[in-house]
Amino acid sequence: MASNAIKLTLIGMGVTLACAVFSYPQSKTIAIDGKASGRIFEGIGAVSAGASSRLLPDYAEPYRSQILDYLFKPHYGASLQHLKVEIGADVNSTDGSEPSHMRTREDHNYQRGYEWWLMEEGHRRNPKIILDSLPWGAPGWIGNGKFYSPDMAEYVAAFIEGARTAHQLNVGFTGIWNEKANIDYGYVKLLYQTLGRHNLNTKVVCCDQYPSEGQWNVVDAIKHDPALSEAVYAVTVHYPRKNGKLTTPEAAKHLHQPLWSSEDQPDSSANVILSRDWPVGGRSLAKLYNRNYLEGGFTKTEIWSPVTSYYDILAAPNSGLMYANTPWSGFYRVQGAIWATAHTTQFAEPGWQYLDASSGYLPEAGTYVTLRSPNAKDWSLVLETIDRKSPLPLSFEITGGLAATHVHVWETNAKRTFEHVSDVKPQNGRFTFTFDPDSLYSLTTTTGQAKGAVTPPPEQPFPMPYDDNFESTPVGHAPKFLSDQDGAFEAQPCRSRPGRCLEQVITSKPIPWSPLPDPWTLAGDVNWTDYNVAVDGLLTGQGAVTVLGRVDSADVFRDKKALWPSGYVFSMQADGGWKLINSQYKTEPKTIASGSVAFDRNHWHHFELKFKGASVTAAFDGHSLAAVTDSSHAHGMFGFGTGWNRAQFDNLSVTK
Repeated sequence: MASNAIKLTLIGMGVTLACAVFSYPQSKTIAIDGKASGRIFEGIGAVSAGASSRLLPDYAEPYRSQILDYLFKPHYGASLQHLKVEIGADVNSTDGSEPSHMRTREDHNYQRGYEWWLMEEGHRRNPKIILDSLPWGAPGWIGNGKFYSPDMAEYVAAFIEGARTAHQLNVGFTGIWNEKANIDYGYVKLLYQTLGRHNLNTKVVCCDQYPSEGQWNVVDAIKHDPALSEAVYAVTVHYPRKNGKLTTPEAAKHLHQPLWSSEDQPDSSANVILSRDWPVGGRSLAKLYNRNYLEGGFTKTEIWSPVTSYYDILAAPNSGLMYANTPWSGFYRVQGAIWATAHTTQFAEPGWQYLDASSGYLPEAGTYVTLRSPNAKDWSLVLETIDRKSPLPLSFEITGGLAATHVHVWETNAKRTFEHVSDVKPQNGRFTFTFDPDSLYSLTTTTGQAKGAVTPPPEQPFPMPYDDNFESTPVGHAPKFLSDQDGAFEAQPCRSRPGRCLEQVITSKPIPWSPLPDPWTLAGDVNWTDYNVAVDGLLTGQGAVTVLGRVDSADVFRDKKALWPSGYVFSMQADGGWKLINSQYKTEPKTIASGSVAFDRNHWHHFELKFKGASVTAAFDGHSLAAVTDSSHAHGMFGFGTGWNRAQFDNLSVTK
């Protein structure tokens, strides 16, 4: 190993990855060997779940299509090869609740929500896109409250059948239950059998668990249960790192099942979320994609989420490859994560093969992976020098029947964004190139790559004043900008008055994924200070009508025991008892005013919250119930809600 020029090899026999540490000289040759073995690349995708895409359908054209092009259009932006969606259950799954397709055993509605639409848009742009699915919760009728049940297997099968029959979409894969410990392997086999009985070719993957939930336990279970091994197509894990290092056990690399990082982000061990720019988000993903294969043996990586299309005060802000959560303005931001993803997806497709002997680690810092096409001629090499401080000259030798005519070089760093920077013509299968530090490269014999370039309009704040009488919202759909945090608020014919109203329609508590507060919905601007929020409400049975204001945080992970977000809550029960509450995370809700009024459940009533400085006023039917001084929340968004019961709302308005 003391020569001035060596071949850098990562030895890979069969599907086993073996890594060695060498002392590298300054000059070296990387052998790009078409006869090398390696695992099959299964693609890079993103996970639309947890209501992360809620605001995207509310964008007007042409901006909505521009965003979708950056995500899905081949040879344009991220060129996503997979899209995994949540099988909704009207229950909060991070940043809100996604609608269920079966709210009762007899109910089958394959038009609710936005995941069907998103799958269609992804497929329309890329007919080869591979669709995945996974439940976070389940309706309350499932198994009489038991998730692992024949009901749940049928529920998943119905979702997949609905995608096929109502939307002409094939869902290739489905999982068990997002990030839950103690997976019921009997249910895994039951789901596999159920899909087969319905003549569905959807494959079952397992088990989408977080590290603390024993995410690798399924490996041992598969080894000792042939029926489970038959049922599980791929082993799927979330955020598979500890102290920055991948945790794949050696036994997992010897399974016949492929390994997937089925939900990931940059440097998840440090809880670092995707940044809006190259220096954090793009650089982190550049390393993650390569190392997921080199160190973890993962042949597929899915990022949560495709796009940050939810309000910033909700959990895990800025999670996506893109940023688009102001549909009223049309503004969006194409982040560095888009181009870090493009450096793989625009240069290799699912079905290509990793070349282990032509993949590995660079001197001092950096990684590279090489993939070849099924025809064993075209090849691409993705190389990152993110942690290097100086340029790196490298020599390459192309062997094993791979194309050696022209090599096209693309680069991204702080100065260049997905630029075609060079064309190299090898001589006798050899060429050299000097790589910039802190950069990401793709070297390829393929062509057709491109960088989309559309300028969005400027960002604008949420409109004020704001009002909605819900007359323009289609029946059974959610209105623009309102983000349901639990339950489902949909336009329905009004009771006791003409026109359309917004109705909370979920009357049975779902099987939760996370804590289960009462249903409420959210909108507005976190920077609003002095304003009035008012809404008409009709409550025909038990429950409550609740108005929220100055909501400054609605992060469900900050306080999993909280009944309400951080803000002011004006709630009136069906018997006329009311409270004005100061809700703060990690603190018991504080009642700052309360009382009782005559309340007729058969008539509409008018509810208001008013804020001016430290003054907080609650009003009912035009009469002030309480005017208190409290400075706990100086600014925030608005919302309204009820219990797990039907209630209608109309004539929503927010004014200064």
